[in-house]
Amino acid sequence: MKPELSYTIWFSQRTGSTLLNKALASTGVAGDPCEWLHFQHRDSATLKREDLELIWQQGTTPNGVFGIKINYEQRWVDAFRTMFELPAETHNAEVWSTAFPNCTKHIYMTRRNKVRMAVSWWRAIVSGEWHRGFGEKPMEYNFDDEYNFDAINHLLVDGSMCEAAIEDFFSESGIVPLTIVYEDFILDYEGTVLRVLEYLGLPTEGVKVDPPSFDRLADEVSEQWVQRFREERQKDWEFVKW
Repeated sequence: MKPELSYTIWFSQRTGSTLLNKALASTGVAGDPCEWLHFQHRDSATLKREDLELIWQQGTTPNGVFGIKINYEQRWVDAFRTMFELPAETHNAEVWSTAFPNCTKHIYMTRRNKVRMAVSWWRAIVSGEWHRGFGEKPMEYNFDDEYNFDAINHLLVDGSMCEAAIEDFFSESGIVPLTIVYEDFILDYEGTVLRVLEYLGLPTEGVKVDPPSFDRLADEVSEQWVQRFREERQKDWEFVKW
């Protein structure tokens, strides 16, 4: 059965997308917007229609609402264009809505401070700790000598390119998304979730939102890396920005 309403959460890394995923799923009325394509189907070339139908089933709540979250990757759009035999001139958003029926709602997750985003990303890569359950003990990891200017700089560019691709996707089809800024989201967790439900046209009265699933990972190591990168990246600049 095709979803009656689909929505997509577009995000770059370390912007709170998994936190939002868990929160929306907890309501029982907003689908389960997981990274369905990345988790089960990393190879876009092997994705079949039956795989897509299974994704619809897994991500849809009984009220017919389906959700998915994803970084923008052109390969998936191209795969869907081929799968549904759509003309080459078909806009990417129309291709996407063919794969995920009635996908008229788009949520864009971003983060103001891109340096902190890149540092958080690198910290997760080297430690393997991408999320920490609420109230869980921090994992023990020795971060000595793990700072890497080139890696953080690469991730800074990677995140910026991802956001540029998402924004181009919106601009191409005249989409005005609901934008959620990470720094605001963590300050108003439940209010943000309810705002998403309202944007999706779903009732909020009587809806229960579970408490945050994760604790914040940023610590003294993160801050030291942020300040070190900030200084090194602007070394010899005539006009330092930050």
